[in-house]
Amino acid sequence: MNQFLKVGADQMPMVGLGLWKIAPDQAKDVVYGAISQGYRHLDSACDYGNETAVGEGIRAAIVDGLCTRESLWVTSKLWNTYHAPEHVEAACRRTLTDLRLDYLDLYLIHFPIALRYVDFDERYPPEWLFDPAAAQPRMETAAIPLHETWGAMEALVDKGLVKHIGVCNYNTALLHDLMAYARIKPSMLQVELHPYLQQQALLKTANQYGIPVTAFSPLGSASYVELGMAGQSDSVLAEPLITDIAQRLGRTPAQVVLRWGLQRGTAIIPKSSCSDRRAENLALDDFSLSDDDMASINTLERGRRFNNPADFCQLAFHRFHAIYE
Repeated sequence: MNQFLKVGADQMPMVGLGLWKIAPDQAKDVVYGAISQGYRHLDSACDYGNETAVGEGIRAAIVDGLCTRESLWVTSKLWNTYHAPEHVEAACRRTLTDLRLDYLDLYLIHFPIALRYVDFDERYPPEWLFDPAAAQPRMETAAIPLHETWGAMEALVDKGLVKHIGVCNYNTALLHDLMAYARIKPSMLQVELHPYLQQQALLKTANQYGIPVTAFSPLGSASYVELGMAGQSDSVLAEPLITDIAQRLGRTPAQVVLRWGLQRGTAIIPKSSCSDRRAENLALDDFSLSDDDMASINTLERGRRFNNPADFCQLAFHRFHAIYE
């Protein structure tokens, strides 16, 4: 895979490995194996709970000569409990320590949701609940304006801890607001994108501002079924249109959907612990979708968002909290 997305003055591989839901006891081997297969873009986060193991995999790959630090693009994310400006640098430094890195290529605000601070020594990663041992545990928000968090993110660039900063799960209104006050403009927008959730207006808005976009969950529902956030009927990979195109091109349905994402101009970060599937997800260079294929896949739009705080916060964390209309 040799396609790149321009991020500031740098180049980010357009296909990366998403590390959400990679078990900590597997993460070292998964990361090492992915790097040996040619992956040079790793998408991590404090909240995934596996950054120490991910760091071990990165270090082993570098020591064994599979790559250099400079050839890797490593992204991580600021968790919701660390939005206060006085906590942002400490959170970034904890991630750097766990990943065994001196700098991040990209650091993102994970959600536009500020939660009450939980000390590192009390619980790490803190996840969503303020006090899991409470009689009625729930998420508890904090009154921290996003512009204050962004100012602390900018300071990380000034100090050389990160090369680029950006945002996840922002909508168009938040992007407009961010661009009005940002001293350092966001280098990336990362959002859920797949044929069932195409977010055309958001992509157009990001494009107008010159903000590149990374699609998480680019294959749709697969990561959400086991969490009870999607059903088997939600799989875009089973769509007759997708399977027909795959059969005609001699590709898998997953490759067709991932290629659609690339041809929209977005980076993609599919997740897999399986070596064969990782190789499949990386093998996207030697075919393309026709304009007719792209237009046909565009008709699959359902507005189906799998990662929606309005749904899972109420169910799992006993507090309704919407960030999308």
